[in-house]
Amino acid sequence: MNLLAHLNPAFTLLDTVALALIVAAWLCTGFVIEHPPRSLPSVSVLMKQFRHDWMRVFVTRVPRIFDATLIDSLRTGTAFFASTCLIAIGGCLALIGNINAAESLAQGLMVGTPALLQIKLLLVTAFLSDALLKYVWAHRLFGYCAILMAAVPNDPSDPTAFHRASQAAEINITAARGFNRGLRSIYYSLGALGWLIGPEALIVTTLMTSAVLIRREFASTSRRMLRDAPSP
Repeated sequence: MNLLAHLNPAFTLLDTVALALIVAAWLCTGFVIEHPPRSLPSVSVLMKQFRHDWMRVFVTRVPRIFDATLIDSLRTGTAFFASTCLIAIGGCLALIGNINAAESLAQGLMVGTPALLQIKLLLVTAFLSDALLKYVWAHRLFGYCAILMAAVPNDPSDPTAFHRASQAAEINITAARGFNRGLRSIYYSLGALGWLIGPEALIVTTLMTSAVLIRREFASTSRRMLRDAPSP
């Protein structure tokens, strides 16, 4: 017997299928985006080369004010999303902990019992929590990248210059990977809101969310521009 169905009779088999689908879609979409076929690289994969190109150019750029501003903007954007996730998590937890408010919302949305609504909100909270953790780590890695960039010698002939720049690029790529994973978790947290209407809606919003993510990574205008850009 399904454990959730035992705890809450309103939790149906279709709810279980919808829940399994969104978790599987979240995992599989992330894997496909980060490990695409060689013949069809995603935007995330294409950007790796540009980050390496950035650090190569960075070695010979004088002054380096532009680079410092850019890495600071990346940290600022990451911090903004982390703060947004923290606020959203607080709102979800407040609603989950307020039985009266949950009961009123459950009646308004006709989603069954307050306990079922709390389970559905826990799914949204789980995605937001994952996004928060990814953003916090990405913010820290962008900080590491900034330090590595500061350690790159101003003299391109220095034997450590391009090696340190390559290290900074790899840290930058790792930070960007965490940031992108956080974005995907936010997308699926929005998709998880469809469960408030019902399992059928959750299936639809899961498929729509996955389709949007795949299209933007593999069939967007930005990807075409990146593919057309010549390498230095």
